[in-house]
Amino acid sequence: MSKKVNQSGWLKNYGLLFAMLIAIVAGCVVGFIFPKSDTSAGATVLAPLGKVFINMMFCIVVPMVFSSIAGAVANMGSRKRAGKIMGVTIGTFVITGAIAAFIMYVLMRLIPPVLTPWQSIPAEEMGEYATIPQMIVNFFTAEDFVGLLTRRAMLPLIVFSILFGFAVNLNGGKDTVIGKWLEDLSNVMMRFVKIITYYAPIAFFGFFADLVATYGPQITVDYGRGMAVYYPLCAIYVVTAFPLFALFGGGKKGPKQMFKHILRPAMVSLGTCSSVATIPTNMEAAEDTGISKDVSDMVLPLGATMHMDGSCFSCVLKIAFVFGVFGVPFEGVGMLIKVILVAVLSSVGMSGVPGGGYIGEYIICSIFFPTQMELAFPILVTIGNLVDPPATMINAAGDYVVCYIVSRFMDGKDWLEKTLAKKKAKK
Repeated sequence: MSKKVNQSGWLKNYGLLFAMLIAIVAGCVVGFIFPKSDTSAGATVLAPLGKVFINMMFCIVVPMVFSSIAGAVANMGSRKRAGKIMGVTIGTFVITGAIAAFIMYVLMRLIPPVLTPWQSIPAEEMGEYATIPQMIVNFFTAEDFVGLLTRRAMLPLIVFSILFGFAVNLNGGKDTVIGKWLEDLSNVMMRFVKIITYYAPIAFFGFFADLVATYGPQITVDYGRGMAVYYPLCAIYVVTAFPLFALFGGGKKGPKQMFKHILRPAMVSLGTCSSVATIPTNMEAAEDTGISKDVSDMVLPLGATMHMDGSCFSCVLKIAFVFGVFGVPFEGVGMLIKVILVAVLSSVGMSGVPGGGYIGEYIICSIFFPTQMELAFPILVTIGNLVDPPATMINAAGDYVVCYIVSRFMDGKDWLEKTLAKKKAKK
């Protein structure tokens, strides 16, 4: 019985991903066998299979983002903050996310995932020459309301949705007609996304058959290069950054205690592919470590929706990959700042939103690839699926590590020594 349950859980968590990977491989094979030539369209005739999926996702993104974000804010039970714990926690999430994004940026400069462009486009079409003030304005605002009703204005739509949600919350929140409507609309849109996602394997079969038939087998090599950087980086991050965070938060005994308890949440996150599903195990690990309950009760639920170092890694990988696809230079201080900001905003800020993964892809497209979204979006989604298991492990297991840092600020830098001394005295 246990074996059947485990198999069922595996299929539930990874079945669709496995089907998508099979479809991608099959599409690459078909595209390789039937390439495009001067006399034949080859496997490019399968392109509409992918185009249908992309168009459906583009059609639902605006109502999905608005309803999910505005509904979440409007229906908050309380507007009170947990003060210092909340501030330290979110600050830590942002800082560690920025560090992760910077590390991946450096790696992408040293080991670019795409060596030969698939397409060449003018650099100005990427928004390369936008000034910092223009970038800030475009990040957060649109010229009018109609300008919000497009996938190319994702961050302004998010800002509008947050403010709209707060307005509804101040007007009565979940007890109002609008509050209930937003919640219902959000639930409907997520079920809509789920329905469309079932079509994804067919879509990716057609998309990759078209890509390989058009651009050649180099595509699979480029994805392989990206994964060859990402997977080892996750392993190195666990054994280097995590101990450093634990050392800062818990003192010289922090790394040893961290490694003693982190294996359980790491394995659960890999098995479930869900940060939220790892919360109970993280809670247990925090309790066994001696972390204060008020700290773990705040940090771990927030971490499941906001602490996304692994996603920051993948965000930078995605951006660098598509820049390579279009043959556009991925360099410069301005580019570094923009990439880190987008990585933190799309991975840390949006991960708690239902469907946040896709929203992150839209944010990347709307800022860096507004005129090439039809090609960029499915590439970004594919990379996200390929890196999802290790990214989730970094995200979820990292929530437990952040408890050490927050505990230092809340209970003093010697909190762990005192906790271990109490445990020893009780024996």
